[in-house]
Amino acid sequence: MDDRVSRDLSVDVTASAGAHILIVEDEPKIAAALRDYLQSSGFVTSWLDRGDEVERWLTTHTADLLVLDLMLPGLDGLELCKRLRARTDLPIVIVTARVEEIDRLLGLELGADDYICKPFSPREVVARVKAILRRTGAQAQPPGPGIALDESTLRASVEGKHQDLSAVEFQLLKILVSEPGRIFTRRQLMDAMYPDTRIVEARTVDSHIKKLRKKIAALVPEREVLFSVYGVGYRYEW
Repeated sequence: MDDRVSRDLSVDVTASAGAHILIVEDEPKIAAALRDYLQSSGFVTSWLDRGDEVERWLTTHTADLLVLDLMLPGLDGLELCKRLRARTDLPIVIVTARVEEIDRLLGLELGADDYICKPFSPREVVARVKAILRRTGAQAQPPGPGIALDESTLRASVEGKHQDLSAVEFQLLKILVSEPGRIFTRRQLMDAMYPDTRIVEARTVDSHIKKLRKKIAALVPEREVLFSVYGVGYRYEW
């Protein structure tokens, strides 16, 4: 690792009151671009260029979110994600050149909060980091409007307007609304919809999403809130 680049990417954590983002990326130019955009948005950043340095670093430092490349020297990003998720709920955003569907699915199944494929816009990374930190509470935000759910009546409501849901539709919407911005795989959604572990087709989720969209459109015709993520699953955004 270039010492000059390392020093340039290091930031005095007292310099900003923003959340602390750990960038784990072995390409200095990409790390520098992420650093610049995150710092310009008020975040504090630190950088590591090896996967096998992260766990040791976290024993003596704190971070509010990890931006993680997958193809790292020392320890692969997927294995690192698996290890971290076994002992911490630190939010993880995977940023990688691996674009195969299996890699996206595996990263999310291992507990990553989001997955962004290279080449990417640094602005998009910052936007997703902000969304995750709002969701996890690292950046306090007052609660905003959205869909309210009443489990006793299986009803979804928005500003006094109500829509009845089936039991399966309610469970599906409940898990999506619970973490706005998070991408849920079809398998994760099926497990929430059918806790009795019955065998159902993955595309069953797509059918229920289609019905949910129609019902939500009756509540808020001017807004789309359920988004498909190609090859992975779905997310909710208000």
